Amino acid sequence: MTLLLDLALVAWLLGLAAYVVAQPDERSAIIAFLAFGLLLGLVWVRLAAPDVALTEIAIGGGGTGILLLRAEAALRGRGKHEEAMTRAGKLAVAVGCAAISAGLAFAVLTLSAPAPTLAPPASEALGTTGLGNPVTAVLLAYRALDTLLEKVVVLLALIGVWSLAPDGVWGGAPEVKPAAVPGPLAYLARILPPFGIVIGVYMFWVGADAPGGTFQAGTVLAAMWLLVMMAGLRPPPDTARPLLRLALTGGPALFLAIAFLGFAVADGFLAYPKGLAKPLIVAIEAALTLSVAAALAMLVAGPARKAPTR
Repeated sequence: MTLLLDLALVAWLLGLAAYVVAQPDERSAIIAFLAFGLLLGLVWVRLAAPDVALTEIAIGGGGTGILLLRAEAALRGRGKHEEAMTRAGKLAVAVGCAAISAGLAFAVLTLSAPAPTLAPPASEALGTTGLGNPVTAVLLAYRALDTLLEKVVVLLALIGVWSLAPDGVWGGAPEVKPAAVPGPLAYLARILPPFGIVIGVYMFWVGADAPGGTFQAGTVLAAMWLLVMMAGLRPPPDTARPLLRLALTGGPALFLAIAFLGFAVADGFLAYPKGLAKPLIVAIEAALTLSVAAALAMLVAGPARKAPTR
C-alpha cells in the first residue's frame, strides 16, 4: 500500500510539473504550482523530513505562490503581455532543464554507499546546545552563519521591492485591498487570525525541540496579517513607519549582536556560552519570527502606492 501511495505521489508531481510548464495561462499555471508545492510537502513527510515539509508548504507552496499571483495580477492590470516564446527558445529551455535533471540524477546515483553524513557527530553535539530538534541546531548553531545571511537576503529582497515605488510616494503604504471585498474573505479575516496567531506562536515555540521554527511560524503570521489587510480591516502600514522597520531589522540585529557577543563570552563569532545556548537561540528565533512575518507580508504587499500619512 505504501509503495502504491509513493508511486501515486510521484505520478501526480510529474503530471503537475508538466502542466505548469505547458500551461499557457499564467494564473492556471501558478495555481497548479501551488498544488505542486503542497503535494511536495507530502513527499517530504513520506521521507521523514517534517521540518522540510512544513517549510515547503509554507514558503514553496504558499508564500512563493502568493507572490506569483500578485505579480500576475499586476501585469494583467497594466495590460502587459510578453510575446510568445519561439519554438527554438522553448527547445533551448527544455534541453537546459533536461541537462540539469540528468546532472542531478547522476550526482545522486553515483553517491557512495553508504552516503557520507555528519549526522552522528551532529547528534552527539546536540546536548551542548540544549535543543531537542537537530534541524534547529543545524540552522542556529552548527551553520548559524548561513541562517543569518538568509535573513539578510530576505531584507535585501524587500528593499529591492520597496525601491520600485515612485519617488512621490516613497515611504508610503502599499495597496492590497481589492476594489470589492468578497463576503467569504471578510468573514475569514474576522474569524481566522486568532487561530492563525496561536498556531504561528506554537510553531515557533516547539521549534527548539520538535518540527517547526522561524520560517514556518513567520509565514503563518504573515498570512494572517495579509488576510486582515486584504479584507480592509486594517490598512497596510507606511513603509517608513519606525515600528515596522524595527520589526524587520530586529531579528537580524539581535542575531548579529549575539554573534559578536561570542567573541567576549565564548569561543568566537556565533559561539554560544555553555548553559545559555538554548535561551539565546530561542530569543533569536522569537525576534526572527517577527522579522520574517513582517518581511514576507510586505513582500507580498509590494511597493508603496499611496503617499505617507503625516
